[in-house]
Amino acid sequence: MNADIDFHTLAIICGLACVTVLTRCFFFLSSKSWSLPAWMLRGLQYAPIAALSAVVLPEIVMAQGHLITTWMDARVFGAAAGALLYFWRRDVLLTIVAGMAVYLPLHLGLGW
Repeated sequence: MNADIDFHTLAIICGLACVTVLTRCFFFLSSKSWSLPAWMLRGLQYAPIAALSAVVLPEIVMAQGHLITTWMDARVFGAAAGALLYFWRRDVLLTIVAGMAVYLPLHLGLGW
């Protein structure tokens, strides 16, 4: 590893650190009370599911960068079982357990 850091690189690192601290502490630096509009609060309620979908969905429908072309994929059946159980019971832990209970025998037992 090269231990030589020039001034330009050091200035960029310090500048990025300052911008990060300033943007994350902006609400703490103000003495005025902040409130978000109702439309923004409603939109923020969907942020976790949108982020989870963006991470999990490609892993379910793609294999090594290409869409899956066969039904013999344990991920599809595990995700479907978990989704159905979630919409039925609304229990996240039960959803994970059911999805893995379907996925593992298909993946490890049948080699899908």
